[in-house]
Amino acid sequence: MTSRERMLCALNRGVPDRVPYCEVGVSSQVIEGLSGKKANKQLAGGIDEMDNRGPDTEIAISRLLGRDHICYRFSPFIPAERRMGSDGIPYYMDGPIKSMADLDLIVLPDPETLFEPVPAFLEGAGEYATGAVTRVGVSASYLAMGTETFSMALYDDRSLVEAVLERYSNWAAQVGRRASDMGFDFLWTADDLAFKTGPIMSPKMFREIILPYMRKVADAISIPWVFHSDGDLTELLPDLLDLGISALNPIEPGAMDIVEVKRNWGHRICLLGNVDVHLLATGTPDKVAQEVRRLLREVGPGGGYILSSGNSLASYCKPENVRVMIDTLQRYGAYPIQTDETGRAK
Repeated sequence: MTSRERMLCALNRGVPDRVPYCEVGVSSQVIEGLSGKKANKQLAGGIDEMDNRGPDTEIAISRLLGRDHICYRFSPFIPAERRMGSDGIPYYMDGPIKSMADLDLIVLPDPETLFEPVPAFLEGAGEYATGAVTRVGVSASYLAMGTETFSMALYDDRSLVEAVLERYSNWAAQVGRRASDMGFDFLWTADDLAFKTGPIMSPKMFREIILPYMRKVADAISIPWVFHSDGDLTELLPDLLDLGISALNPIEPGAMDIVEVKRNWGHRICLLGNVDVHLLATGTPDKVAQEVRRLLREVGPGGGYILSSGNSLASYCKPENVRVMIDTLQRYGAYPIQTDETGRAK
């Protein structure tokens, strides 16, 4: 199979020739560590990097990592300052949208302008699956308002929350529809809806306030849809499935059990996950190899599974551990997945 065929087969819950590998967020530090060359900072793959990389750069990253896809980002503008953390990751500070008078601070890029380079990107994709990366609008809303203001406004100023959600979801629906029509193979959205302990708001409030705006975006999507959110999504998963998501990422280790999710929901969605980022950052290569083989053994059978990190290849991930993850998948990920007498993938 080509990489594109492999990804699409797995996204449709089929059994490809081997388990595919997917990674949207890739830090330039990891790229430097794997390649041994100084990486342009534009190679960092954060969700909000408006870098408009060409297909050649994306393909180079995919060859380095053994990825089965390339990505193009359509990121909404979030009017909040970002500061670099000690881990090399930029973090959003408090958002400025505090009242209806501040709404005009949300100036979203014209989707038509953003899509002008896309035909050349898709034409140059070669054998790789093409992913359009964006946000549904939930996380953009609470980042634009600041999480404290957003949380309080859910109770005290619901109209403000809905006004912000309206702007971001309308824009996301345009992007989802255009990406589907132009021929991307899948849409990847990143909107964190949960902590490790459960949803960031009550399921009742989520269904009443948030879900209608997500449904507007869902109705515009006609290609496989990968939904990314950290945290424990167990209580929200039925709602996400009803929206029509095709795949879930990353099934965060420590928050959700990917084996249990596969058992309960694997007949309805593809799973992308979930090599623990903490393990990639602090573990040994042997431990990483063991974890990859466990995931192949316990989640891979029956298809509908794509290996990825448990969040992204952040700046603090050890390149040698990332390399072992990739090499172990290449060595043991072919179907049918073979096991030895102990049940380990071999």
